[in-house]
Amino acid sequence: MADTVSVAIVGAGFAGLAMANELLRAGISDFVILEKADRAGGVWRENTYPGAACDVPSPYYSFSYAPKPDWTRRYAGQAQIESYLTDIASRPDLRNRIRYGVDVTAARFEESEGLWVLSTADGGSVRARVFVPATGQLSRPAWPDIAGRERFEGTSFHSAQWRHEVDLRGRRVAVIGAGASVIQFVPRIRPQVAQLTLFQRSAPYILPKPDGEYRSIHHSAFRRLPLLQKLERGLWWTLGEVWTLGITGNRRISAAVEAAARWQLRRQVASAALREKLTPDYPIGCKRVLFANDYYPALAEPNVEVVTERIAEITAGGIRTADGVEHVVDVIIYGTGFATQEFLGPMAVRGRVGRELGAAWAEGARAHLGMTVPGFPNMFVMYGPNTNLGTGSIIYVLECQARYIRRAVEVLARNPGGVLEIRAEVEQRYDEEIQRRLGGSAWSGCVSWYKSASGRISSNWPGLVSEYSRRTALFSLADFHASAFSRESGITEATSS
Repeated sequence: MADTVSVAIVGAGFAGLAMANELLRAGISDFVILEKADRAGGVWRENTYPGAACDVPSPYYSFSYAPKPDWTRRYAGQAQIESYLTDIASRPDLRNRIRYGVDVTAARFEESEGLWVLSTADGGSVRARVFVPATGQLSRPAWPDIAGRERFEGTSFHSAQWRHEVDLRGRRVAVIGAGASVIQFVPRIRPQVAQLTLFQRSAPYILPKPDGEYRSIHHSAFRRLPLLQKLERGLWWTLGEVWTLGITGNRRISAAVEAAARWQLRRQVASAALREKLTPDYPIGCKRVLFANDYYPALAEPNVEVVTERIAEITAGGIRTADGVEHVVDVIIYGTGFATQEFLGPMAVRGRVGRELGAAWAEGARAHLGMTVPGFPNMFVMYGPNTNLGTGSIIYVLECQARYIRRAVEVLARNPGGVLEIRAEVEQRYDEEIQRRLGGSAWSGCVSWYKSASGRISSNWPGLVSEYSRRTALFSLADFHASAFSRESGITEATSS
């Protein structure tokens, strides 16, 4: 017989741990986290490429209630972020509620019982009243649709699945892509390789990275005066909010940021021909603005070539571009990002009357506040549609979502057998507002991973983080179809504080 719990959380990255911590802090212990890997960490467990680091300052890219005074750098590396998450997952009140090595392949809502049934790869199942998928938007590598990938006779891999056993020393290496991962690993591998050829479809805007080392004096100060770290966190919060204003319509701010990016390019790249290749041809903010101090200098080295010609095909010996040139290489590294539009994939999710979530989201994912979907009762998605940020820290957004979901769990706990399903008209009204606002933002001006195949911006939140916090602070029962609720125990509103 399947286990039955109040809340089933899928994923033990930042999102899943945020949800678990929120429940524990509210005294709710009847939950389980199902994690397919053998340890916590999410994207920070999987992405181990050279130079992997966060592009959000560490004091801000951490839980507000779990500060870490001994970060070694302002922009922490992958290993330290993974360690931070592992430490949190290992806390006594949490570690026994995480089941590792459990791969959830499907979830279906049983209407007769008002329960979700989660099926696992090993043939098992877990039954839960509330289903919280917390698998994120950056969990599955995206592979480019290029002819001939299977014909390549050399070594190839995705940067999100880095093969550390591959010796790059003295090799001819091709890198496809120019996104956030690429700008971090290219400077690290460039000194090792004989030749590095970067195939770039579009150039990113890159700002100077205000990184720095935290030394023992900083650690001591943060421990003795926690307010100092809170002040730094507040500073980065404020800068993120200001930049969001630039992305969403304030041209003075966006012009100032663009000027800083172009200054960095002029300062670090002497060659006019290379600068032309590295100059973006779209509005700033349309794609994620990146931070690096060593990427441009790496591309200016003599053993690096930047190719902007379209890739026609992968051959047995390398890459042929549209101009007919074949670039012979030994290794191909795909730095082509993640399948951000495949929310919850490859998990098959079915709601009421067998409704498939994939079919519901065929034209692009959508959800009220990024969390609830009509036809899928008692399901609350974390880091779902339109909750990604163009700047700032997603961690606080996850905390806001966890508080909102916790309130829903508390409401359900007062109504045994009750079911909450977001009203279609509420979700529709919200989605129309979000898409209207996104249409006036920089994100609408180019093709990017923020958009679905239909052109719908399904990833990003169009406002300030403070606005999202405010809108999720109130759980309104009026927004939901509340089935099997008693008048005595039901409530109409609940604050998330």
